[in-house]
Amino acid sequence: MLNIAAPPPKLDIIISPNQGFWSMYKKIACLSFVMFIMAGCSSYSRDYDSVEFTVSGETALMIGIIDSDIPDQVIALLEDYPQITTIVMQDVEGSVDDEANLIAARYIRENGLNTHIPEDGLVASGGTDFFLSGVKRTASPGAKIGIHSWVDDQGTEGALLSKNDSAHKTYLDYYGLMGIPAEFYWFTLEAAPSEEIHWMTIDEQQLYKITTH
Repeated sequence: MLNIAAPPPKLDIIISPNQGFWSMYKKIACLSFVMFIMAGCSSYSRDYDSVEFTVSGETALMIGIIDSDIPDQVIALLEDYPQITTIVMQDVEGSVDDEANLIAARYIRENGLNTHIPEDGLVASGGTDFFLSGVKRTASPGAKIGIHSWVDDQGTEGALLSKNDSAHKTYLDYYGLMGIPAEFYWFTLEAAPSEEIHWMTIDEQQLYKITTH
């Protein structure tokens, strides 16, 4: 847990990627924007909108693509705004740095924050992993939660590897820490290849404990 002595500022802010403390290793992963998700695969270059957090009261609205700046952003959020209880994930379509994403997600869980997807909200791929960091995880009717297999830097799909392959451990450890059954991880690999997205049904969300209500 962070130790914060100063009271939080009263004005709303936007925390953007230029607020950083330290750099992370980078592992570029395949993502999909909504405009491409329905049609098929699209890999990212750097021309994307990185995550921004807009703080208002006890909530922080999260919009954008998760990248290597996310641990720094979350640290800044927690230190400057300790009153925040919930991350509202409006549009978080994926991650270009899975390692940084899972580190930041652990910060969210360690500090006891909740996550929520509004009725017109969307999370997918690494955005879904980040959503799982919430102690309480809620999604309004109409919210979309997308999953698919990951692909490594050599283009190998996670679904093609043996279940004993050590490459699975990072994700299995993370889901276990978040209280998500291991079966969910194997389901993500089978639900859709990295070039596509599977939108989870309500029954699937409940089966794999994606939401807590």
